[in-house]
Amino acid sequence: MASKYTICDTALGHIGLVKTAKGLRALVLPRPELQRYLESQLCAENAPESAFGDLPQRLRRYALGHKVEFADELDLSCGTKFQHSVWQAIRAIPYGETRSYAWVARQIGRPGASRAVGQALGANPIAIILPCHRVVASDEKLGGFSAGLDLKARLLALEKT
Repeated sequence: MASKYTICDTALGHIGLVKTAKGLRALVLPRPELQRYLESQLCAENAPESAFGDLPQRLRRYALGHKVEFADELDLSCGTKFQHSVWQAIRAIPYGETRSYAWVARQIGRPGASRAVGQALGANPIAIILPCHRVVASDEKLGGFSAGLDLKARLLALEKT
């Protein structure tokens, strides 16, 4: 399935968006050589920002600390059934709130799977919209985040404003 990408400039940095005919396939947080990654690793072709509707504008508002709804259609054709269950559970975590890895594990009916939940969150292809940054350790420490703990702390802080 052909995928298209755009890069939008936000207060968080340049964010890559990738979509297919099914919906948003990836949201790539700021990283070195973002365009090369989108083209070579995600095999996407460049498209104008307008091809993504108002999502780039909503991401810009979000990055400035505004509460924004992300009810976008998603293409989650990647991932396992377990990962899908984790991603679905975290989508229900309210803006500005956090939940623990253990909470997510209980939500999906796998109370002993906190570590596996963390691995599924690390494979999340659509950060922010599938808000893996809202999942923290039971002791309130940040836990992990594939884009780095500094960015996780920044996302949580901007949602508290």
